[in-house]
Order: sequence, then C-alpha cells, then structure tokens
Amino acid sequence: MKVEFAPINIPLARRLQTAAVLQWVFSFLLLAQCCVVIFLVLVLARSWLLISLYVLWLYLDWETPEAGGRRVQWVRSWTLWRFFKDYFPIHLVKTTDLDPKHNYLLGFHPHGVLVAGAFSNFCTNYTGFAELFPGLTPYLHILPFWFRCPFFREYALSYGLVSATKKSVNHVLSKEDGGNAAVIVIGGAEESLDAHPGNLTLHILKRKGFIKIALKRGAHLVPIFSFGENELYDQVSNPKGSLLRGVQERLQSIMGFAMPLFHARGVFQYSFGLVPYRKPIHTVVGKPIPVTRSSNPTDEDIEALHQLYLNALQQLFEEHKEKYGIPEHKSLIFT
Repeated sequence: MKVEFAPINIPLARRLQTAAVLQWVFSFLLLAQCCVVIFLVLVLARSWLLISLYVLWLYLDWETPEAGGRRVQWVRSWTLWRFFKDYFPIHLVKTTDLDPKHNYLLGFHPHGVLVAGAFSNFCTNYTGFAELFPGLTPYLHILPFWFRCPFFREYALSYGLVSATKKSVNHVLSKEDGGNAAVIVIGGAEESLDAHPGNLTLHILKRKGFIKIALKRGAHLVPIFSFGENELYDQVSNPKGSLLRGVQERLQSIMGFAMPLFHARGVFQYSFGLVPYRKPIHTVVGKPIPVTRSSNPTDEDIEALHQLYLNALQQLFEEHKEKYGIPEHKSLIFT
C-alpha cells in the first residue's frame, strides 16, 4: 500500500483541528480505560485517603447520571471544540421553531461509528443549538456503562451527557414547564455495525421504547437525520450472516456496546489510522410531532405514533438528501 503523507506547509488552524479531533477519538476509545488504570494504580499505591474520598463521592453522586447530569458550561465552551467542529465541518440545520414551553424527545439518526454529529451539536456550544432553539436544554443519552468508570464519569457528565436508562429519560422529560430535550440515538450501538459509507440502514422497526416514553410524558417527538455521519470512517466488511458480524453481535450482546472494525486516516498521513476523514456533517432537525400525554398507552397507540415517526423521518430525509449529496434513487432502509 502506498502511503500518502500530509504536506509540511499545512496551515496552523488545520493542524489544531486535527489535534482536537485526535483528542476526541482518544477520549472516546481509550480515556475510560486509562481512568480505570489510574484508579487501580491508586489502590495499589495504597492511597487510601484519596480512594476513600472518591468512593464516598461515588456513593453520594451515583444517581446523578439518571437525574439530569451535571453539565459544566466552561468545559462545553472550550476552544478545542470549535476546532473540532471546523475539522469536518459540522453544521446544525433548523427546519422549524421548537416551542420551549414543551419537552421534546429528539431521535438522532444514524449512529455512525463514533456519533460525532450528536456530540458536537448537543455537548458543545459551537454549532449554535442555544441560538437556533432558545429556551431548550439538550441532554444526550449514552450507555449507562460509561458512568460506571471512575473519573471518566465526571468528564462525561461535564458535557451534559446523561444515562440512556428509562429512569434518566423520564427525568429529563418530567420538567413541568417544558424546555428540556432528550436526545436519543435510536439505532444504538448495534447500528454502528452498519456505519459504512453510503449505507442508509437504520435499526428502528423494533425500537419502540422511546415512543412509549414520549406518550407517557407527552413529549413531542422530533426526528433528526445527520447527513455525512456514516462517511467519516471505512469499516471492515461485515455483512449480516458473516463470521465477523456474528462475533461482533455476540460481543455486543455480552458487553452492551458494539465493536466495529473501522479505519480512516492518520495524523501525518492520509492512508490509514483512526482519525476520521474530513467529511462535512449536516445535522438536520425536523418538525415536531405533537404527542398527547397518556398515562397508560395501548399497543395500538404506540404502533400508530411509531408509524407517524417513521413517516416523518422518511420525509425529512427525502426533502434534504439531494442537498447533502445523497443520490435521488437512494432511500432509507428500516430494519
């Protein structure tokens, strides 16, 4: 394989953008493990005072990821995240106003490999969410597993990340005077295994828990499609039924998160590595689907609203696909 090296005279701004993205990839893939190692080192070093204080903190703070989290605006506003956004670049696209007197459940599609669009738009202050949707506070829900990692949980909470449990989503959507937006990546970790460039497969037909919560809370549903999310990485071929896919699905069922085998470019060369490609991401926020609160929704209620959501998501995609480089003949595939 011929290696294509990056030019020496790259502008400083682009180098800073690459550094910001490299830091993010490291945080996503390795920071939790490093934090666990640090905790174990403290135990082996018998730093009992530090360990005792932190364990006490965990005991007192354990419910926070399911109780609205603990965002830190200073962290969300680090200049680092402006460079991160500009690397791709990432754009948040508004199609209509969202009345802050309501609570909303925002369904994010597709998962992609590392969910770059969701992180940038809802966990940092540089794509304009506060300006586009004044009065709304977004909460991005992630796997509860990450909040069990010592030290890393504090880092994740500072961005406004919260747990993806039913209790956590209900808490966010329980605000009486509205103004909260629970952001859920509907396809989950399983969908990341289909995050190949050009692939439009969404895992959604069997995912109806978010519909039931929306009905019980009276939260309006909003479909979101992030164009370009699947273009950031190449992934080793893993079609359904293949040995690799079988192993990945088995591991995902055991550990709770998927392990796609992905690659893109490096820091000083463009031929291989884990730094994502510079591909634009346009995260388009659709129109809200009004939801009437029902304390005990029937299966028919859930099915009807689920179908409305699928139709709205399909319509959102069709209205914007050509603008963002999707061929006219391509459509979403719901599985």
